[in-house]
Amino acid sequence: MLSASEIEKKVFRKEDLSLSEAMYLYNNLPLAQIAAMANELRCQAKGNENNVTWLIDRNVNITNICCSQCSFCNFYRKPGHSEGTITKIEEYAEKIAELRKLGGNQLLLQGGLHPKLGLAFYSNLFKELKNIYADLRLHALGPPEIVHIARIEKITTKEVLEKLIEAGLDSLPGAGAEILSDRVRKIISPVKCSSEEWLRVMREAHSLNLVTSATMMFNHVETPEERIEHLIKIRDVQSLKPKDSTGFISFTPWPFQSAGTQLAKDFNFANKLTAAQYIRIIAISRILLHNIKNIQASWLTVGKETAQICLHAGANDFGSIMIEENVVSSAGASYKFDINGIQQAITEAGFIPVRRNQYFEEIT
Repeated sequence: MLSASEIEKKVFRKEDLSLSEAMYLYNNLPLAQIAAMANELRCQAKGNENNVTWLIDRNVNITNICCSQCSFCNFYRKPGHSEGTITKIEEYAEKIAELRKLGGNQLLLQGGLHPKLGLAFYSNLFKELKNIYADLRLHALGPPEIVHIARIEKITTKEVLEKLIEAGLDSLPGAGAEILSDRVRKIISPVKCSSEEWLRVMREAHSLNLVTSATMMFNHVETPEERIEHLIKIRDVQSLKPKDSTGFISFTPWPFQSAGTQLAKDFNFANKLTAAQYIRIIAISRILLHNIKNIQASWLTVGKETAQICLHAGANDFGSIMIEENVVSSAGASYKFDINGIQQAITEAGFIPVRRNQYFEEIT
């Protein structure tokens, strides 16, 4: 293996690190050193090192009915459950009106793998929402939902993407990635799409010039090597995108929220991730994902202070004020920001808050 100094040279030449090289940095570099490396890369990637972006959007759950039954999720209800819901168009209209009063025009639409909601349902929903407000941006679903719809309709996932884009889908979230290891997925989400299916949907989305994001939910049953392999898989998919496609516009790692989940009960653990451990993940994400410009710190799951430090360790984005969020909150995440609070947090960290849309275009 290369020496530490040689690995560092590869990092600043924006060359792909091998698993062993990445593991060496992740396991052996002092936090201050790996954070400094990531911060320098952040400055190179973003040009203006003083800007930190943030967003106004609203997370609306299409349904809480889900046949996936992931052991880390408290939000879902089994099909036929008395508490199962599907959001009505009148409810969307009310939520959108509240969003627009705050100046936002993007919905993050996510929900369960409902056994009876197929392509027609989602296509009609997207069209109805765009009829309410033509300029509404839909950042919706994710690879697991795309795979699920394709199975219901017995068509390809690429065909599903094409039909949803036609109906009004503007961008595809990185939901359902968790850890891109089938060993892990068999434990925490055995019914959800495989790691290769998740990656394939993203490759197809990029081929259709659909902007996507990527995520990682970690700190549960995965190994450190599986975390790094996850990042490498994301990087490699990004390297395959067409030249005229944005591909993954951002990456967000967030720690598993354990309160009351079946996963925590099964393995008898709680969320004990330290601030230093999260900052290290942010730093290694910036180092490995040299072909993704934006790294987001998950203030929702780690809190204001840790997220602020991440801005000095590779992160350049603070994400959304999260007008509405149900899934992570149901497992213990309790941090909140309003428009003034998120900007103040960025300013306190020594940066200039810049509002953006989901394409990371500045909003003035």
